[in-house]
Amino acid sequence: MNIIGVIPARLASSRFPNKPLAKILGMPMIGHVYLRSKMCKDLSEVYVATCDQEIVNYIESIGGKAITTADTHERASDRTAEALLKVEKETAEKVDIVVMIQGDEPMVTPEMITKSIKPLIEDKEIKVSNLMAYLKSKEEHEDPNEVKVVVDKNGFALYFSREPIPSRKKGVEDVPMLKQVCIIPFQRDFLLEYSQMEQTPLEKIESVDMNRILENGLKVKMVFSSDNTYSVDTLEDLKKVEAAMKNDILLKDYLQ
Repeated sequence: MNIIGVIPARLASSRFPNKPLAKILGMPMIGHVYLRSKMCKDLSEVYVATCDQEIVNYIESIGGKAITTADTHERASDRTAEALLKVEKETAEKVDIVVMIQGDEPMVTPEMITKSIKPLIEDKEIKVSNLMAYLKSKEEHEDPNEVKVVVDKNGFALYFSREPIPSRKKGVEDVPMLKQVCIIPFQRDFLLEYSQMEQTPLEKIESVDMNRILENGLKVKMVFSSDNTYSVDTLEDLKKVEAAMKNDILLKDYLQ
């Protein structure tokens, strides 16, 4: 199968401007994401999709491939869809699965990507999947920068929110506090179909792409990951990730 990774990235983040080029252990964050994603043997190729020439220049400087996209995209998934079509045009090869790997997931591992793809390979009826992981504290559960998810008994998403769901206010001791980890594989045709759907009310309210799928009555398969990962939304997150990555075993394979 032709499976590609696409890392959407832009400098104009409202919460953390120039975030992709913020350095972790001396390397821009987008470099960590790209080089770690390239380690996944299930991916035919990895591309960074961006509207910023500075990111293009950096990725090319480390031997990577960048796709220039429009600067009008509001959602990472829409930028990924544009990049998919450009890749197919450039390579003259149709893609089977597109793995959207968010540029603020610098602790991504090859195993995480492999795990996220598996449901789409095994069951063609599954059009999109997401990784999920446990939140480690009540503080993380209440952090609006962490996207929370609740799932049904078969592991499909019921809802995504930046609010603490499910509620801990009813006295239940064992509340499943799960977060979305933004490694998101799409079946190729479904990504294009999805990108043509109008944005939906709950997608806008929560600022979570995946709610567009749920609001259209479709399913998102969630895949549990036990890897210790943190996304970067703020400068404080960046410091936490840098501390967590100091002893990361993958660093020796790409960080000089």
